Amino acid sequence: MSKLAEYRQLEKHLAEQLQALEALKGDNGFKKEIEFETKLRELLTEYGYSLKSIINLLDPQASRHASAQTAATRKPRALKVYKNPHTGEIVETKGGNHKTLKEWKAEHGAAVVESWLTK
Repeated sequence: MSKLAEYRQLEKHLAEQLQALEALKGDNGFKKEIEFETKLRELLTEYGYSLKSIINLLDPQASRHASAQTAATRKPRALKVYKNPHTGEIVETKGGNHKTLKEWKAEHGAAVVESWLTK
């Protein structure tokens, strides 16, 4: 795409975004939200609180809930078992950062070592 065509396309997108911004500024719901946020921030400043302290005040368990949810969503890695047909040595790992596995891959190649996967 030429620089001129790219410029015109960006100019068009900018005009569309500015139009959407102006429409949002005229929305009554948006105006109420802005007014609420402004008044809330003024209250927080007046009483010396931060948003985080208010959340902790209203829901002391909130930080624990958030950390528990993120920890629970990750699936544990599956155990992989590799058996070297040359030496009969067995390596069990849940990741690819195993010292012996790296040595095998350097010596024999990653594709060959992956073919040794038994589980």
